[in-house]
Amino acid sequence: MADLLETGPSDEKETDNEDKKKAKRPWDDIPRSEKIGRTPDLAETLGFYDINAVRREQRERDNSDPSLARFLCAELTRGYFLEHNEAKYTERRERVYTCMRIPRELEKLMIFGFFLCLDAFLYVFTLLPLRVLLALLHLFTLPCCGLRGSLLLQPAQVCDILKGLIMVLCYSMMHYVDYSMMYHLIRGQSVIKLYIIYNMLEVADRLFSSFGQDILDALYWTATEPKERKRDSIGLIPHFIMAVFYVFLHAILIMVQASTLNVAFNSHNKSLLTIMMSNNFVEIKGSVFKKFEKNNLFQMSNSDIKERFTSYVLLLIVCLRNMEQFSWNPDHLWVLLPDVFMVIASEIAVDIIKHAFITKFNEITADVYSEYRASLAFDLVSSRQKNACTDYSDSVARRMGFIPLPLAVLLIRVVMSSVNVQGALSYSCVFLFYLGMVTLKVLNSIVLLGKSCVYVKRANMEDKLFERPSTAAPGKTSSRTRKTSRCTAPSGDPSGDPWSERSPSTPSCTSVPPPPPLSPPSLPPLPAPPCGQRLYPLPPPLPPPQPALPAPPPAQSQTRTLTP
Repeated sequence: MADLLETGPSDEKETDNEDKKKAKRPWDDIPRSEKIGRTPDLAETLGFYDINAVRREQRERDNSDPSLARFLCAELTRGYFLEHNEAKYTERRERVYTCMRIPRELEKLMIFGFFLCLDAFLYVFTLLPLRVLLALLHLFTLPCCGLRGSLLLQPAQVCDILKGLIMVLCYSMMHYVDYSMMYHLIRGQSVIKLYIIYNMLEVADRLFSSFGQDILDALYWTATEPKERKRDSIGLIPHFIMAVFYVFLHAILIMVQASTLNVAFNSHNKSLLTIMMSNNFVEIKGSVFKKFEKNNLFQMSNSDIKERFTSYVLLLIVCLRNMEQFSWNPDHLWVLLPDVFMVIASEIAVDIIKHAFITKFNEITADVYSEYRASLAFDLVSSRQKNACTDYSDSVARRMGFIPLPLAVLLIRVVMSSVNVQGALSYSCVFLFYLGMVTLKVLNSIVLLGKSCVYVKRANMEDKLFERPSTAAPGKTSSRTRKTSRCTAPSGDPSGDPWSERSPSTPSCTSVPPPPPLSPPSLPPLPAPPCGQRLYPLPPPLPPPQPALPAPPPAQSQTRTLTP
């Protein structure tokens, strides 16, 4: 009886637990998907099984049967959220805005550079002849006595006379070149040959422009550098012959370009002109897919400015030659204008497309063109100072590769052969035209100078204008300076590298101040030692080493140290 009483309650508890385990939950009969079927392997927590989620999964499983209507419905109603990739789409929108700003910023730079080239080009026709006359007048009116070794002419006057002589000699040599014969010789060639010739002329023009300014700079420096002996002036003659030869060849090269363009204008089917215009679009392929830094883009922008200005002058020469052939009939001018506008429009379109994609692929902002414009403006403002190191036309030639002398010689040659000047009325018209060019040059210079000052002030480059250049002449250095220049890097140089870049006219020891004194402030500073000596004396030499004595045995040494 007692056993029955003891086992009764425990059996009832076990049966109750089994009934609870066997009790069905409302979601046990629902067939689960593969994903839901794996959930019992996890630890069960409160709220792990969501009945709504399970029923939603069941409806999705029932509707998982493939159907064209269901696919079309899903394609038409599905969405995506761009805000999850905000940085990516913001960057791409900025690229679009940059490409839209490129035409405006690029044309601002191109227009400013065009007027810079125009100012340098008008200088050759307007102010350079007056400067040459003043220099010759100064040379011939000087008294023959009382000079006492002073200079006859200033360096700028010497350069002006050399430029005038080069132009006169090249113009006289250009009279022996027949423009008509060259035109008919080019017209007799095939279209493909003319296309190849035109490409070769463009490459040769760039090579001539890059090397020609070095030839002229070498001539100017050879003529104006300080000379210790009079026989050193003989070196001016080969430099002058080389400069005349270069200007003459470059003028002939530009004449061939103008003749080729004139043949393209006068061709009946305009096939050559179309091929020449398509050559500009080939330039996009050669430049867009290359890696460009800001300095490389600046060089290419300057080259495009020079190329555009040269194209305008070539179009002017073509129009003059065609108007002369048709006895200056104004009706023929309207025939030429569509082709002229097509050439100009193709140049502008190619430049915009090229710069837009270069800035896009290299992640360059459109604000870089304002920096380029400020750099060109700084060259203009610095060349107008009293202590300027170079003439403005030379600085433009170095920066853009535009040399106005060959182009001016060719334009004078074409104008003089196209226009017949006879009688007092004709000469008065020429004089009035010259006064108009001088007026245009002065107005252009004033406007450019004002705009340049504004651009320099915006770029915060005013402090660089007051940095005076080094006036030490390399040929007049004293013996002490020559000895000093042999020293290595001074102690004030943080780098201590003897191969660091320095100005050739500034020695290394004199360009850096001596180190500050190591004594207290009350004592006077130590004088700077001359090169080759030390600031502090060396310590006295150490005495010669004594011969080594034989070491005592270790046992005795220990005994001696232990005994009092």
